[in-house]
Amino acid sequence: MAQSDGGGIGNVTPNAKLVEMAMAYSRSRVLCAAARLGVADALGDEVRSVGFLAAKCQADVNALYRLLRAVSSIGVTEETAPEHFRLTSFGQPLRKDAPQSVWSAVIFWADLLADSWSLLTDCIRTGQPASQVRDPNVPSRWSQDPDASSIFRAVMGTAPAEDYAPVAAAWDFSRAKVVADLGGGGGSLILAVLELNPHLRGMLVDLEPSIDAARTRFAEEDTSSQCELLAADLIQSVLAGADVYMLKHVLHGRRDAEAITILRNCRAVIPQNGSLLIIEFILPALVSHADPQLEGHLMSDLNMLVVTGGKERSEREWKTLLEAAGFTLTGVHPVGGDALMIRNVGILEAKPA
Repeated sequence: MAQSDGGGIGNVTPNAKLVEMAMAYSRSRVLCAAARLGVADALGDEVRSVGFLAAKCQADVNALYRLLRAVSSIGVTEETAPEHFRLTSFGQPLRKDAPQSVWSAVIFWADLLADSWSLLTDCIRTGQPASQVRDPNVPSRWSQDPDASSIFRAVMGTAPAEDYAPVAAAWDFSRAKVVADLGGGGGSLILAVLELNPHLRGMLVDLEPSIDAARTRFAEEDTSSQCELLAADLIQSVLAGADVYMLKHVLHGRRDAEAITILRNCRAVIPQNGSLLIIEFILPALVSHADPQLEGHLMSDLNMLVVTGGKERSEREWKTLLEAAGFTLTGVHPVGGDALMIRNVGILEAKPA
């Protein structure tokens, strides 16, 4: 019986597809190594020798050459002459100084969070996140990286505001006066809402480090005068003053009890005619066939399990949470658009019960 090569690293198997899935981490690890070593920044806009790059990246010459060949095979670099490389246009966003750099995102997903994913089996066995099942004598990658918190803030809510325009357009803000974006990170969503609704006032609410990081961005935005930047811990309390409160990809990172606490804090301050908008993935009631887009949401669900203990939820589960906190689910609004951070997102609209 003929056998297939399972990806070229030495496997021979009659079912190459499953083995290719098992080996999918190799691209992630290669990309992470290149980012950690600063290969893209060392290359810049020039053709560089492996020797030059090894000195800049503080790496072994032969090992770095092997890495550079690998990242050339996936289009990040290209070898222009023996042992000489340059960065491709595809690889440019790996530079820390590139416009819309993805360096932080690569490190966040392929290093800091991948460390937690390595404990997925134990998380499934126990139902606990990686922080609870990890050997206490083995420090996490997150705890070892002094820049972990700033990397997180660089990834969350810092996409261009126009990427969030489909969310802002999916709900009618015409009758609203003040909109609060709770846990809004860098402020992309509230900026998109204010851009489309110039009559509104805005409140960006998050923990103090995130608010401090957002100030520089807001100083450069035309709509910044419409928005207050306010520090608060949503678990402790939610600030009054808005008639519409938004929570985008906040509650999926929380266990049910914590999510209900935040929702009850919202209930305590929202006007009786106010609206709560929960912007999240909404899982189907049944997963009956392979679906690449749904796969991403279900992987996010497992990511929440291993990293925070939270979860993605179905409409029924969202309805249950809202009712436990004193809200009534009044509608579900689909969001269009192809940007990765909003693909297949829905807006769950709730009113005080």
